[in-house]
Amino acid sequence: MTQKPYNVLVVCTGNSCRSVMTEALLNHYGQGRIKAYSAGSHPIGKINEGALATLKRHGLPTEGYQSQSWEDFEAIPMDIVITVCDNAAGETCPAYLGQAVRAHWGVSDPGHVEGTEMEKITAFEKTFAILEQRVKHMMTLPFEEMSEQALTEKHNDIGKIQ
Repeated sequence: MTQKPYNVLVVCTGNSCRSVMTEALLNHYGQGRIKAYSAGSHPIGKINEGALATLKRHGLPTEGYQSQSWEDFEAIPMDIVITVCDNAAGETCPAYLGQAVRAHWGVSDPGHVEGTEMEKITAFEKTFAILEQRVKHMMTLPFEEMSEQALTEKHNDIGKIQ
């Protein structure tokens, strides 16, 4: 019998950049094991063009993403919730996320980088590389066989990978 994919919600305050790139990476590398979504505590309503350009450069889908509220996922039981920005890590998550394993994968926001076009692209590439490395590491874990405590510890350790 095949196990259902784990539902993973990636949370950031604005849900426009880091959370969207992580959603794309999780769905790409976690095919069959993971169904990822992204949301924000205070979504800004649009996806950052730099994030979409970065996904495109790496051959990942650029369609179907929305900057949406974590409240939009109340009806979907989440197994894992990963915060990717420091603001969201400090916020109180909605009660319906209470049963999910929680981890923090904080990474700097390339959407706030000022400078030349090349400096901005470099910032997005750096953030993407960190997130990709973390997602690839996550996919090596036998999380289907791990306890909630072990999952939490391992996922938080992954968040320290630079």
